[in-house]
Amino acid sequence: MKTKQQRIGEKGLPLRREVDVKRRRVILLGLAALAAGRSAHAQADWPSRPLHIIVPFSAGGAGDTSARAFGVKIGEILGHNVIIENRTGGNAVVAASAVLQAPKDGYTFIWDAANQLTNRVLVKDLPFDYRTAFVPITMVVRAPQVLAVRQDFPARNVDEFLDYVRARPGTVSCGTPPTGAMGHLALALLQQRAGIRLIHTPYRGGADAARDIMGGQIDSAVITTSTARGPYQAGKIRILAVTSSARSAAYPDVPTIAERGFPGYDMDDWFGLFAAAGIPPAIVPRLHVAVAQAARDPGLIAGMASLGTVPVASTPQEFTAWLAQQRELLEKLIRDANITVS
Repeated sequence: MKTKQQRIGEKGLPLRREVDVKRRRVILLGLAALAAGRSAHAQADWPSRPLHIIVPFSAGGAGDTSARAFGVKIGEILGHNVIIENRTGGNAVVAASAVLQAPKDGYTFIWDAANQLTNRVLVKDLPFDYRTAFVPITMVVRAPQVLAVRQDFPARNVDEFLDYVRARPGTVSCGTPPTGAMGHLALALLQQRAGIRLIHTPYRGGADAARDIMGGQIDSAVITTSTARGPYQAGKIRILAVTSSARSAAYPDVPTIAERGFPGYDMDDWFGLFAAAGIPPAIVPRLHVAVAQAARDPGLIAGMASLGTVPVASTPQEFTAWLAQQRELLEKLIRDANITVS
């Protein structure tokens, strides 16, 4: 007959219960190992189907155009199509939410811009924190911007434009895509430094602003060089200046705003790839390598140059560090300019 002492296990539990605990532990360890094995296999096999890149900007603008150009080349490199999907609205929160709600399996990404840095102070009751909800993969391109006016606007250069606006404060309209994005911030900085006041007209995308400046619904706009290209070549708008620190190769005869009395003014737009936090970590560097390879393609470089867009393909580490620095600068500008989203 077994004694009570013998029926007690090593951990002071009844022997049967201790056996059950050990058995469950073995099962859980086995399941964890199986899951890890499947995850490793999935990462090694990535990609095994098309990738989706969600673009928060309307079709035809610089964000959409650059995403589609890179998407084709990345698809060729990875051996699977890259599907571009435009989801506008909510100051890019609609697109961001769609990515966060998708499976974290490395097949859904967002082609985002300054919204990643500014929405935290622009959007009330934001349901997530961009800083922790997304993983930066790479800044793909820089997109220099231009200050453009409708074809029949009285001012012929930046100096005349500023003089005209100063003489008529709060009467000249200027469109940007959208509220709180780099076009709006470039406009806000120009107003601060030049001491002028324009009527800001926000749009969902650059193509919408370009359409209205061509039609004369607005007087001026801050849009990317790529968005301005078609209307400019058609003679529907005039470009007064670029917002970069140096002149654009696409418009070499157009001066920078910095040249016209505002040293240090440098407000390029940009577009980068982000994934939702929780993506298998090995996929991030692999996608960056594909983007970097695409950025070296001569055909893609030529196509981007014709639009005035510059391929970058920074590393995830470089991109993350740059974002932290820019976030601080842009949040201060938003607060100083009292920029809000309705």
